[in-house]
Amino acid sequence: MTPTSTPAARRLPVVLRNRAFGAVWAAQVLTQAAGRMFQVGVVWWLVGHAIAADGDRGLASGAFLAVSTLPAVALAPLVATVIARCPHRTVLGASSALAGLVAAATAGWTYLAPPPTLVAYGAALLLAGCQALFDPCLTTSVPELVDDVDIEAATGFELATQSLAGLAGGLLGPLVVDAWDLTGIVSGCAGAYLVAAALVFLTRFPRSAAAPEPATASAAPAPRRTLRQILKDHPFIRRVLLCFAAVNLFTTALYVVMPLYTRAVLHAQGSTVAALEAALGIGTLLGSFTGARLPGSPTAVGGACLGLMAAALATPGLLADRAAIVGALIVAGWCVGAIGVRFVALFQRLVPAADKPGFFAMMQALLGATFPLSSLLFGALGDHLSPRTLCILQAVGLVPLAVALWWTGRRADAPRDPAGGTAPVASGADAPAASPAGTLPLEEAR
Repeated sequence: MTPTSTPAARRLPVVLRNRAFGAVWAAQVLTQAAGRMFQVGVVWWLVGHAIAADGDRGLASGAFLAVSTLPAVALAPLVATVIARCPHRTVLGASSALAGLVAAATAGWTYLAPPPTLVAYGAALLLAGCQALFDPCLTTSVPELVDDVDIEAATGFELATQSLAGLAGGLLGPLVVDAWDLTGIVSGCAGAYLVAAALVFLTRFPRSAAAPEPATASAAPAPRRTLRQILKDHPFIRRVLLCFAAVNLFTTALYVVMPLYTRAVLHAQGSTVAALEAALGIGTLLGSFTGARLPGSPTAVGGACLGLMAAALATPGLLADRAAIVGALIVAGWCVGAIGVRFVALFQRLVPAADKPGFFAMMQALLGATFPLSSLLFGALGDHLSPRTLCILQAVGLVPLAVALWWTGRRADAPRDPAGGTAPVASGADAPAASPAGTLPLEEAR
């Protein structure tokens, strides 16, 4: 137990009154901000610096993003096994330390000579693998760091900071590349990862040795089912997840389209890419705070938000005005945040407690599987179509999916509350944090 039981201490945020959790949370912010800064910065380096004027900028950046997201999808079973069998403090510290060494080695290479793009791809694959291990392990470690009464507050704080770290990394990435080229990006990432590793290794997990409560003889633990078994019993959830997997095919293309649009249409520098990333991130944060208060069932709200997002994504295709584009991306981000809050909370209520660990892990892998496809598809199209056309394609693709999501809530097997709407969701402080910008309804997609 941590010595933080006085009323005065309880009024402080958990990251301030619990030093162990505060240190590990700081490590989380550093690793996630570094990972996002690396992704956004290298995409801008490929589009604006590394690829010749007649090169395949779109395909190069799309392939890079695909490589950056593959580990979270492909390694999900291995990650679950490692987290279950190894001490969490060791997993967190080792993964961030390994990421720091990879980034430091890459920084040394870039300092000595201009690296081939293959080096950036290899570093992205290794760093993404480390992050795919760090993030779920941290979520699993929360009960080892805080008292039982603080678990909900700590979990909410940990999830909310994912968007903040992503916003900071997305903002810094293009600016650092313009100022110090690729060497600046990987050097900054190396420092952040190594500091995070030091924070973890110097922190004692006060509850890690606590034994689990013994199961009573009359209540044996329920066996965990596979995602296929869960979805078989919940056709409504199955249709919603398939709809969001299709949605992500169009929304996550933003990470390819925005740098291409900045260079080819706006003829601007990394500061503009940073501003567009910031607009999307700010919108997502606003949606995470306000989405739970929107009236209507989750499917009705989700369908309306997808329709609004389609209009927002079409705006850059119709108007090449920076102020209008920033406003449109704020709206698009708000829709992502609002949808994420409503549907993650809905799944929390519909999925049995014994099935939640496997369900949410595999849900993220299922929905994240479209990210590599989206990156490659829109990256390849970006070498043959204008970025304005790509924006219109994104918007057109979302329209039928908005209708499909709304119609899903109208079917007879959709869960209902006594008032006749879809099953209620958490609101206010009880609502889960929203997804990172561009993914629905996931936590860290990268």
